[in-house]
Amino acid sequence: MAHYSIKELEHLSGIKAHTLRIWEQRYQLLNPKRTQTNIRYYDDADLKSLLNVALLYQEGYKISKIAQLPPEQVAHEVLKVTQAELGKDQYMSQLIIAMVELDESLFERVLSRAVLQLGFPVAVQQVVYPFLNKIGLLWQTNNITPAHEHFMSQLIRQKMLVAIDAQQLQHAPGAPKVLLYLPEGELHELSLLYMHYQFRAFGFKTLYLGQHLPLSDLVKAAEQYQPDYLCSVFTTTPSRTEAEEYLSTLLEQLPGVELLVSGFILQPFQGQLPTRVHYFRELMDYENWLTARAAAVTN
Repeated sequence: MAHYSIKELEHLSGIKAHTLRIWEQRYQLLNPKRTQTNIRYYDDADLKSLLNVALLYQEGYKISKIAQLPPEQVAHEVLKVTQAELGKDQYMSQLIIAMVELDESLFERVLSRAVLQLGFPVAVQQVVYPFLNKIGLLWQTNNITPAHEHFMSQLIRQKMLVAIDAQQLQHAPGAPKVLLYLPEGELHELSLLYMHYQFRAFGFKTLYLGQHLPLSDLVKAAEQYQPDYLCSVFTTTPSRTEAEEYLSTLLEQLPGVELLVSGFILQPFQGQLPTRVHYFRELMDYENWLTARAAAVTN
């Protein structure tokens, strides 16, 4: 069973810890447990209950009224609210509940409605990525398992593949060619899939080679495809001690290619990367670069 501190509940719900303590004391909305060493903690049931309460509270329900509702009525009110258009915080709360409970139906329903309401790019930028960042805390505190991560990643991945497949393969004359891949050992694919979607949306010609691609195979594919750009994400590999050598080898073997990269591994080197390497710290950096590059091709 997962154990959450009140600061973790604050992070996940968006409700300040001070407010949560008042709600706990005044309305008994939370039911903290204690470890054998007398440390207070909250479990998955507390998290789900709080996220539902936070959703109603953010929709304008008075906390005193919510506190008087039996659990089944709270669930009914949440269902009514979620059948209307939601804000990004409410979407994230529902996705967290679905993930914790491994509820595929709820996860799929909430994610689909976010895409339908906001459009795919905005849903990814304002709901999916903030959701992934928010649950990073659960990883750090061991409150979710690899099963939870695989569960949500595959459902998000399916949505991205559908969005990519729905795009028409129409390229402007002289459209740049980009090869997208992840280095050997790298399996975190969601960011790369979203970039694939964006490159297609901006009219680039794309070749998507996906996860875990050895450097030698990448070089062979690039020599055959002749891309203008390689696009990759370095989240866990190569290691920071190997990253510079990896980039140097890649640029040496593919002298006519520019490399577009993001990811945690390269953050410390972002100010001292080779001139043919473009580092993007955030999604918006990619958006700005794509907009400018697409405009240059059009003109």
